[in-house]
Amino acid sequence: QVQLVESGGGLVQAGGSLRVSCAASGRTFSNYAMGWFRQAPGKEREFVASISWSGGRTYYSDSVKGRFTISRNNAKNTVYLQMNNLKPEDTAVYYCTADWAPGKEDYKVGFGFWGQGTQVTVSS
Repeated sequence: QVQLVESGGGLVQAGGSLRVSCAASGRTFSNYAMGWFRQAPGKEREFVASISWSGGRTYYSDSVKGRFTISRNNAKNTVYLQMNNLKPEDTAVYYCTADWAPGKEDYKVGFGFWGQGTQVTVSS
C-alpha cells in the first residue's frame, strides 16, 4: 500500500511557474514508476508526465512538453512537477500516481495508487 499526498498547488498568473510535489509513504518508493495526471472542469482526466523508478526515462504529453519537467528524489520519497510558462488551459486538479515497476525503464502509469490531487489555477 502506498499513500500519496500532493502539495504546492495554487493560483498563478499566465506565464508564471509553479512546482507541485507528491510525497509517498512506505520504504519502497524507488520500486514505483510515478506519474502526474490532471483533470480540468468538465473534461476527462488526462496524462501529463511520468518517470521511471530511476528517473532515467520520462514521458510528457504534447501539451506540456518543453514547459513541464518531472523529477524524483528517492531518498525523500518525493516526485515533483516543475511547471513553467503556465497557461490558463493548464488549470486543473493535478494527481500523482504510483505504479509498481521495480527496475523497469519500460513502464505504464495510472493503474496503481492515486493521490487526492492539488488544485492549480492559472489566471489570464
